[in-house]
Amino acid sequence: MDTKELLKKVRKIEIKTRRLSDHIFGGEYHSTFKGRGMTFSEVRQYQFGDDVRNIDWNVTARYNEPYIKVFEEERELTMMLMVDISGSEHFGTTNQFKKDVITEISATLAFSALQNNDKAGLILFSDEVELYIPPKKGKSHVLRIIRELLEFKPKSNRTNVAEALKFLSSVMKKKAIVFVLSDFIAEDYEKTLKISGNKHDLTGIRVFDEREENIPNLGMVQMQDAETGKIRLVNTQSKRVRMAYGEYYRQRVNYFKETFTKSGCGVLDCRVDESYVKKLLGYFKRRG
Repeated sequence: MDTKELLKKVRKIEIKTRRLSDHIFGGEYHSTFKGRGMTFSEVRQYQFGDDVRNIDWNVTARYNEPYIKVFEEERELTMMLMVDISGSEHFGTTNQFKKDVITEISATLAFSALQNNDKAGLILFSDEVELYIPPKKGKSHVLRIIRELLEFKPKSNRTNVAEALKFLSSVMKKKAIVFVLSDFIAEDYEKTLKISGNKHDLTGIRVFDEREENIPNLGMVQMQDAETGKIRLVNTQSKRVRMAYGEYYRQRVNYFKETFTKSGCGVLDCRVDESYVKKLLGYFKRRG
């Protein structure tokens, strides 16, 4: 992609996602996450109407009357985008690849952070962390994030979610709002997710194509694994083959949902031919 074409693409995504974040997501993002960035300020006596969840039981026991913790909203939050750039993200049977949708969602979230005067950072990962952009504020920084999402060429086609989460823990010492965008055709990340989920406000956004869920009956077909690059002949006429693939796919999806939910993290499914706008808004409203 030459510079002129890249700038044109960045501009196109900026116009679309900026409008979304300005008119729709800015306020929703703020009301969803503002309560997550609170710092303890003081203790005062309980008043009628106060949230009982904020009662300080130690002070209450000491003085024999209810006291509550008062929190102040932190002036700024930090948002990290963790984006899977492995080979399987280049799949798509409609007019968009998964990668395109992931880029648009990431840009919308980054502009929502910008609108709320928050920092945004980026981690691009395959089976290793391939790029880390530390969190910063400002429009030029968000545009750099979009440029990398569009242009970055991964060294590896494989996926390792656990490796990316380990890296997150090593670079983000303070609590952050974290969005992991992937198709989550991966496994063995339960332990690392639990650690990250305890520390950060973490959401997994699974972007997928409906054609991935089942193999159609097309006879003998040459198939290439997008992550390993291996080509093999697959008999799609065989019901057993189609069922085995469907079962494998469902297991990965269930693992993603169960693991994220058990770790106290948010879960969002987004099919490439559906409106991610509706999905994100619905998710923000449910959490807000």
